[in-house]
Amino acid sequence: MIITTTDEIAGRDVEEVFGLVRGATIRSRHIGRDVVAALRNVTGGEIIEYTKMLAEAREEAIDRLEAEARALGANAVVGVRFQTSTVMRGAAELLCYGTAVRLAPPA
Repeated sequence: MIITTTDEIAGRDVEEVFGLVRGATIRSRHIGRDVVAALRNVTGGEIIEYTKMLAEAREEAIDRLEAEARALGANAVVGVRFQTSTVMRGAAELLCYGTAVRLAPPA
C-alpha cells in the first residue's frame, strides 16, 4: 500500500477513486508519564514519554486508514493529512485522512 501526502504518484495513473478514508485514535495522558514529563519540563529537553505516545498514536491512525482503504479495494492513499483535536481535558484525537485510490501498474 502506497500512502503519500502528495496528490499524484510519479509514473502511476489513477484507475479508480474510492473516496475519503480515515483512521483515528483518541489518547489520554497517563499519570505515570505525566510525573516524568513534569520533571523533564523543569530540567528542559525533549519529553520522550509524550514523543513516544504521539508516535504510537500516528502509527495506529495510519494502520486504521490503510485497513479502511484496503477494504475498499484501494492500493494507495493520496493527499494524506493529520489533524488533532482536544476531546476532553487530558485527551486528544489524532485523525489521519486521505483519498483511497487504485493505481494502474507502472508503465
